[in-house]
Amino acid sequence: MQNSEARLGALPVTFTLNGESVTLVLEPWVTLLDALREHLDLTGTKKGCDQGQCGACTVLVNGRRINSCLTLAVMHEGDAVTTIEGIGTPEALHPLQQAFVEHDGLQCGYCTPGQIMSSLAMLKEIEAGIPSHVTADLEAAPSATDVEFRERLSGNICRCAAHPNIIAAVRQFAGER
Repeated sequence: MQNSEARLGALPVTFTLNGESVTLVLEPWVTLLDALREHLDLTGTKKGCDQGQCGACTVLVNGRRINSCLTLAVMHEGDAVTTIEGIGTPEALHPLQQAFVEHDGLQCGYCTPGQIMSSLAMLKEIEAGIPSHVTADLEAAPSATDVEFRERLSGNICRCAAHPNIIAAVRQFAGER
């Protein structure tokens, strides 16, 4: 993918997006979220609050979850960015996406991409032994419990109140792994 449109003050940035190298020429104030949505037409990542409080814009950068509305695209030179479009397709859903469908963890669907991306990273954090605020024993590996899931997903807001269904979907996916 190429964006050769030259603008005054614009900078080139190259990163891997969902396994494919992309180069964009962007003004330095363009957020990663806006680069994804407005320059690459990947609209799965949602713009919710645009202040880092809702988690709708969660993507993975080098395997770690971030709020893409709070980071500038030019800061991600050489990084690997994964969006919801990079984990599954409508024809071949990722197992976590399928679990969200089965447990009705997506009601209106607006927060779902961020919830799914955050959940994938959260499970890797637990597997890596990274404690959370509610991890009882900091000397032992954290457990994949509902309490851990709720704490670790607290930065992703669902206004439809599908949180119990989301936790059920994550629990099912975690159990299948």
